[in-house]
Amino acid sequence: MSESNSVTVFTLGGTISANRADVGAPRLTGAQVVAGLAVSPDITVEVRDFRRVPSSSLTFEDLAELAEQVGKAVEAGSGVVVVQGTDTLEETAFLLDLTCRTPRPIVVTGAMRRPDLPGADGPGNLASAIAVAADPDCRDLGVLAVFADEIHAARHVHKAHTTSVATISSPGFGPLGVVVEGEPRVLFRPARPTVPRPLRLREAVRVGLVTLSLGDRGELLDCVDDRFDGLVVAAFGGGHVPSWLVEPLGALAERMPVVLASRTGAGPLLARTYRGPGSETALLDRGLISAGFLDPAKARLLLHALLADGVDRSAITESFAAMAWRGSTSQSS
Repeated sequence: MSESNSVTVFTLGGTISANRADVGAPRLTGAQVVAGLAVSPDITVEVRDFRRVPSSSLTFEDLAELAEQVGKAVEAGSGVVVVQGTDTLEETAFLLDLTCRTPRPIVVTGAMRRPDLPGADGPGNLASAIAVAADPDCRDLGVLAVFADEIHAARHVHKAHTTSVATISSPGFGPLGVVVEGEPRVLFRPARPTVPRPLRLREAVRVGLVTLSLGDRGELLDCVDDRFDGLVVAAFGGGHVPSWLVEPLGALAERMPVVLASRTGAGPLLARTYRGPGSETALLDRGLISAGFLDPAKARLLLHALLADGVDRSAITESFAAMAWRGSTSQSS
């Protein structure tokens, strides 16, 4: 058996394993989720029941343990598929991208429709994910999300709809490839890794996320106290806040790393387009760190992983600055 056709499937729960909508209904086991899939006979699949919980209940401790087990699986020569609920699928994929460095494919997938509903999408998504995880052409892409026969980079992927089976997308970038008749076809490749080296979740840290809204007076910022090691601010547009929040945000940036992201969910944070009160220039000049192309949720995960790895403030700034150039792709040969 060659390393390219061995795939380890870690099941965490989610809609794909939800047997019925009844409260207390037992979730399907990993073996039940995988049973009957249309998978190539050349692929050997090993199933590991990791968790059976809604993805909204996953913790950093869960994902740190998952990253460790995924690392062991790829070291043993296996591709990996992680199956979970879609609510936090993009966050699991990105955190694995930050912590697991391997040329072998690591793929995250799930489902939007329960197995007992018409048009259940779980089996198709999982079969495509296994095909990607087993394919040598899908190596060196970083962690991936496979959904509706599209292959997405973890750094770009986003859940964009509450119910659509096409909910997984990559706003502003698009998929890296597609699965056609069960065969992955890679169209674009990331120009460089998401981070220069894998980050290790060695320390327990807390990073807050505050999303601004019209008329915001900053009361939530008052709650950011010594319980937090860092903060991400989801600002308006290209990185703008009410003028009266520049001073309190600057004061917070003197105490802890504060990352400035856009709540829009697509496009880069600006650096020098606007210079008035509350502009991105005013905030960056006060010591806030640009999230670059990262949305607020992913910016929080990167800051969390850097702090948990014990990285100092200057290295945090450098890591986020580098992210501004890590969204690019090159056409696949």
